[in-house]
Amino acid sequence: MKFICLLLLLFIPQLYAQNNDIPENPVLVSTKLWQNGEDQYLVLSFKNHDGWHTYWKNPGDAGLPIKTVFKHNEETLDIQELEWPIPRKYIEPGDILAYGYSGTYSFFYPYKDILKSLNGSSVQINSKWLVCKHVCIPGQVSINAQLTPDQINLEKKNPFTITNKMLENQFKNLPASLSWPNGLDILLFKSNEKENLLAFQYSYYSSEKKTYFKSEQNLIIPFPQAPFNFKREQLYKDKKKNFYGNILIEWDGEYQEPEIPLPSDGVFAAPYSLKFLFQNPKDGKTYVIQKEFSEFNINGFKASQEFLSLVEPIKNLPEADQAKDDSTQDSIWYFIFMAFIGGLILNVMPCVLPVISLKLFGLLAHGHDSKKDIFLHNLFYSLGIILSFMVLAGVILIIKSAGDYVGWGFQLQSPSFVAVMIFIIFIFSLNLFGLFEFSTPGGKVLGDVELKKGFGGDFLSGVLATILSTPCSAPFLGTALTFAFTSSWQTILIVFFFIGIGLSFPFILTAFFPAIISFLPKPGLWMETVKKFLGLTLLLTIIWLMDVFVSQVSGTLPLLKLNTALVLIFFTFYIRKSLSKKSIITFVLFFLSLFFLVNIVLTSDTGSDSTHLLEDKKATGLEWEKWSPQLFDELKESKTPTFVDFTAKWCFTCKVNEKLVLETSEFKDFIKASGVRLLLADWTKRDEIIGNWLENRGKVGIPAYFVINDQGKVFDLGETITVDEIKKAFK
Repeated sequence: MKFICLLLLLFIPQLYAQNNDIPENPVLVSTKLWQNGEDQYLVLSFKNHDGWHTYWKNPGDAGLPIKTVFKHNEETLDIQELEWPIPRKYIEPGDILAYGYSGTYSFFYPYKDILKSLNGSSVQINSKWLVCKHVCIPGQVSINAQLTPDQINLEKKNPFTITNKMLENQFKNLPASLSWPNGLDILLFKSNEKENLLAFQYSYYSSEKKTYFKSEQNLIIPFPQAPFNFKREQLYKDKKKNFYGNILIEWDGEYQEPEIPLPSDGVFAAPYSLKFLFQNPKDGKTYVIQKEFSEFNINGFKASQEFLSLVEPIKNLPEADQAKDDSTQDSIWYFIFMAFIGGLILNVMPCVLPVISLKLFGLLAHGHDSKKDIFLHNLFYSLGIILSFMVLAGVILIIKSAGDYVGWGFQLQSPSFVAVMIFIIFIFSLNLFGLFEFSTPGGKVLGDVELKKGFGGDFLSGVLATILSTPCSAPFLGTALTFAFTSSWQTILIVFFFIGIGLSFPFILTAFFPAIISFLPKPGLWMETVKKFLGLTLLLTIIWLMDVFVSQVSGTLPLLKLNTALVLIFFTFYIRKSLSKKSIITFVLFFLSLFFLVNIVLTSDTGSDSTHLLEDKKATGLEWEKWSPQLFDELKESKTPTFVDFTAKWCFTCKVNEKLVLETSEFKDFIKASGVRLLLADWTKRDEIIGNWLENRGKVGIPAYFVINDQGKVFDLGETITVDEIKKAFK
């Protein structure tokens, strides 16, 4: 447990650490085509480095707003985006107030408007920004894309992925327009302080018992409008929860062309329609409101000192809060919880059950041991799981840093890795069948300290449980993994750590409360029969992995090498046991088996594109077709009802869904009666086309299921499906 606490202390603070160095890329930009109901949007997503912020349309006391331009054949297109995301306040060094963004945020452009503006099919998206922390750095990006009605083909790969779920949340939180709210009054005055200075004075009176207000936002933020130069908001509230505020405004008419003097009579030559972001204390939501000003009060205003003594000022955020992204922090803990629950559920998934059963058998065998020994057995098993997840996360980070796509269960796309797993599990099964017992290289005694039997086996069982868990995608796990794979390296480590905690949690619990296992039967001779049964479950796991291995290699030679290695390793332990002493023959056989195994690892390849999975699916009685992005787009364009299955031979959850849903008579009857086309995307082997397509749709693993209905709409059914859900999607 001390080790777990140490890891928490090491990693969790990294999520919020402030770094005064200048990152190589303070801002990353990705783009994708996003479907929201019947509407399509080209989405430009920004991801700021921790602690760095960019600027809203009205940047505040200083700064420059983000500016994006679409060009076609060097000609600028008139493309209007939806309302920008709601900004928050930042207090920069020197008490400079800014309105802007941190973390990940997106801008939405109606796709039909872009297509209408094009004479061809290519577009260049140029975006510029100023990003600040302890210093300010200008940045820009140019994105070249080929556009079709159904997809965007980018010249360069996106630097990060944003999921559909994240876009749904961001889209939902965009400020909506609101007619003038009840209780709000804004007046425009001539300020008494100096010439060419105006001021908004406003109040919001609430009849609600409870009001909502976020201090990281203003009550009122004016949109930029020449010749008005808006200063910062001064805000107050009284004991009745009413709000009062004012904003000074510099009149910049003399800098306009032609010059616009401030009218001495208070009447503008033409009315100004001013827009505001209004944080409504009634519901805490932010809206866009608009009011027309044709004149201002020339008598000026002066806030009464007596009045100010009755109200409480609402201060700007302290500087220490400037780099915090509250929504991101909240979501981190949510996804940590999802990771823990997903890991916990993995304990009952079919891919992990053989190893979990093995561990339960070990608990039974050690049920008469001391509390200390039970604690150590469970601790070593848990350490095996947690450290394996940390290693897995490290490998993922290395692959991602090289610019490659990687998903959940990626290691089982390698025939070499599958071969090593078969080898290890086979040795475990021989142990259960009694051919040998695990011992340390130095025997059961190392130095003068006798090693407790089984601790190494406990650790290896934890490693094995981790490896076999990756073909499964448990409920809640996909949500956490999607968030992790699209976030920083610290987040990936944290999420994988808590998946490990979830998977090992039942055994962590029994380590501290061994009385929990008191319900298990007492050890006896019957356990020998159970051991052999568990050995049989591992052999069945080997058969499954053999099927995966055969589908990933070409020819029969790699399988012959693998079988030879298994036969040699069997005779290694068999001869050693029968001779009851060490023999040169056992070492020869053992090293020969390793030679064949290493030979497989070095020479095995991915063979042809086919893994026979498509033929296997056709054998169930339905006409499955091979998926491709082009065929998918054609069927969507023609509005052909289509069901798409992204699967792999190593994916246990896929197999469960097939048996419970896709191979049932109810599903087959529905497909035949409705004339639905069936597409199969086989990801048994590494396939960048499939990986990139899934990545662009916010997927980090399989299974994944999609439906195209007769209106050309695409529905993502998630990881677990039912026949009723499929029918509903087509309707």
